[in-house]
Amino acid sequence: MVEIKSSFHRPNKFKDEDIVCHCFEYTKKDVEKDYYKNGRSTIYEKIGLEKKAGGCSCATKNPSGK
Repeated sequence: MVEIKSSFHRPNKFKDEDIVCHCFEYTKKDVEKDYYKNGRSTIYEKIGLEKKAGGCSCATKNPSGK
């Protein structure tokens, strides 16, 4: 029998105050609160709209360049 282990199942190492969107300075806690309040991520929707409008600066604001 062969056992296959995924390398993608790692524990979440984000802290509540960690910034997950450097362009708009959203933290992990912001995203969680938004999701629980609205039943979906309106923050994700806002980021998508801003990116389409050219308002995303990830390449310069995010330390990893993503």
